[in-house]
Amino acid sequence: MKPWMLAGAVGIALAVGGVAEAKRYDATIVRTTHGIPHITAKDWRGAGYGVGYAYAQDNLCMIAEEFATVAGERSLHFGPKESATLGFQTVDNLSSDLFFRSAIDLPALRRGVRSQGRAVLELTQGYVAGYNRYLRDIGTQGVPEACRGKAWVRPITADDVLRLNEKQMLLASSLNFAPAIANAAPPGTQPPTKTSAAMPDPAKFAIASNGWAFGGDVTANGRGMVIGNPHFPWHGPSRFWEMHITVPGKMDTAGVGIAGSPFPTLGFNRDIAWTHTVTAARHFTLYQLTLDPKDPTAYLVDGKSEKMKAQTISVPMPDGAAPVERTLYSTRFGPVIVIPQAMANWTKGMAFTLRDANSGNQRGIGTWLRIATAKTVGEVRAAVGETLGIPWVNTIVADRHGDALHADVTAVPNVSAAKAKACATPLSPVVARVATLLDGSKSACDWDVAPGTPVPGLMPASDQATYLRRDYVANMNDSYWLSNADAPHKMLAPILGEAEKPVSLRTRSGFTETRALIAGGKVDHARAKDMTFANKSHAALLALKPVLALCAGKAEVAEACAALGKWDGRYDLDSRGAWLFDRFWMKAGRLPGIWAVPFDLEDPINTPRDLVTGGETGVKLIAALTAAADEVAKAGIALDARWGDVQYAQRGADRIPVHGGDGELGVLNVQISEPAPGGVTPRHGSSYVQIVGFDENGPVADTILSYSQSPNPASPWYADQTRLYSEKRWVRFPFTPAQIEAAKVGAAVRIAE
Repeated sequence: MKPWMLAGAVGIALAVGGVAEAKRYDATIVRTTHGIPHITAKDWRGAGYGVGYAYAQDNLCMIAEEFATVAGERSLHFGPKESATLGFQTVDNLSSDLFFRSAIDLPALRRGVRSQGRAVLELTQGYVAGYNRYLRDIGTQGVPEACRGKAWVRPITADDVLRLNEKQMLLASSLNFAPAIANAAPPGTQPPTKTSAAMPDPAKFAIASNGWAFGGDVTANGRGMVIGNPHFPWHGPSRFWEMHITVPGKMDTAGVGIAGSPFPTLGFNRDIAWTHTVTAARHFTLYQLTLDPKDPTAYLVDGKSEKMKAQTISVPMPDGAAPVERTLYSTRFGPVIVIPQAMANWTKGMAFTLRDANSGNQRGIGTWLRIATAKTVGEVRAAVGETLGIPWVNTIVADRHGDALHADVTAVPNVSAAKAKACATPLSPVVARVATLLDGSKSACDWDVAPGTPVPGLMPASDQATYLRRDYVANMNDSYWLSNADAPHKMLAPILGEAEKPVSLRTRSGFTETRALIAGGKVDHARAKDMTFANKSHAALLALKPVLALCAGKAEVAEACAALGKWDGRYDLDSRGAWLFDRFWMKAGRLPGIWAVPFDLEDPINTPRDLVTGGETGVKLIAALTAAADEVAKAGIALDARWGDVQYAQRGADRIPVHGGDGELGVLNVQISEPAPGGVTPRHGSSYVQIVGFDENGPVADTILSYSQSPNPASPWYADQTRLYSEKRWVRFPFTPAQIEAAKVGAAVRIAE
């Protein structure tokens, strides 16, 4: 055995608690149309083995780089001054490495995964073995050109998978504070680097989603149906990847996972279908510390001094340079952070920390395994409530019996409204819009411990929001408050999200379209598909006619007004003038006082409304239209350009037109794009879209993966589904053995060792 093979085997055994290395891995992989792997194994270890192998076939360079990232090796391989995307921001590699090397506690993660049971351990072990088997099979010359010969393409151990899972758990919390943690230094010391750390703004978090679960009272066949439309990145390790896993008698589940997932974490089985949307709940709190006057690395709690824990982090550098060492500090309330832009500075008298409810959360994988093998929505409700393992997403599910569930139940700090008020500091209101800041000088301001929670300090499921209905539930990233537009939830703790406040245009669009869908007859696949890709702009519904009336006859905006007059109010490929309205509304929609009818708690879906076009507001609207027209023209785009000629995905030499628009426009089929030659290209948005119902034999699933199965240009699965998505075509997911055989591409592959 080669040294790196031995190291890998030892790492697996250590991480998964001594599961015997000699046991056999065995899986069969059948690819169907569009590269979907159907993996059959006799046990969990084999299932993970098949997934690790097939995922590496499609995504090797991408996930290999991600393993380097979470190991804190970006500086070594890519240089300390280059950058990486962490969470919702770009971070220099040195800060990234310092964060991961300080934040990840491998012994704790190993203990955490062992607590999830043998199935999780064996899936993890199998995934590692399958990934490493693929590397052996292709050899160094078989590695894709994009990463061939790179030192960071290496065999992995289970520790790599645990690190990657921890990163995904922290995606909506600590990860966004990486520079603030990595560059925190005591007063009087030279700041390590000039940090660009800023307070993360949830309003700018692009990872979002829409999800619906329809109950038997409103569906055509009386069974449940799910529409899942997660808005996730089109590039990088958070791309979804389709798979179907069968372990006879234990699992028969299809759907998607992201990098490192050994089975589907969003999808369907014979009895349930589920999706996720990013929750409005906060999964961390900040603490303001009062420091010991004698020592800026000690803090006072109830008048007693406690020494901070100092940790010296060493980051390897490229080209034989000496490692960079940095001492970082942590407290009972988490690591110290520094964000000068938010007045969160480390002075002689004061410091700030971050405590994350998802730190060390290895419960998520066990929770998702329970969901993936559940038979009813009741089993899903029990899984998320008992484990509190779901990190930062709502769970929306329907079953073949016609029940529908929305569970906004996640790992949340147990901080009540009363505690947040009693523990506020003078700076708490300053950051209240984006974070909950508590007084760290009082032990009473620690998170409350409720009986029965798997981790002390987490909010019990009984204090979070669940809806169980027979008509519908839905979420478009607003708070738990509105899951059914006709049955608002009672107000809960503020840390779970705002309630009884205006909701987004996308949420309003979602409930408006849902009401129309149900009013038009029983819900079936065809009508659900039409709603999902209708590409209507709710902003246009509210504002287009008043704007056209306002701009009529005004010479300074005559051309822009004419272009908007041609627009159909949608973001379809043939919609003309859509980009002009996008640029206009991103300016006009932020103007204060533009609605004549204010928000009405009794009618949250239809208010605020009635665009104000008179007086100073009308002048500002015309100015916004003028600025938008100038912006579009300077980009070399016609004001009445066809949307499919503006927004596109580049696949080799092909420009594939992409429908959908920004969620701020009230478009459900979200695509948030960035500048590209001659237009814009999706950065993230609608990704794996599924419409899943049930018949007497099992699931009936129409799916599409907008960016296709593989990011490798050499793969046959690089652009095929992107073209289908462009044409609003769907894939009937092959689930039964007969369906899989009919859609099979190439011969089945059996791997074993």
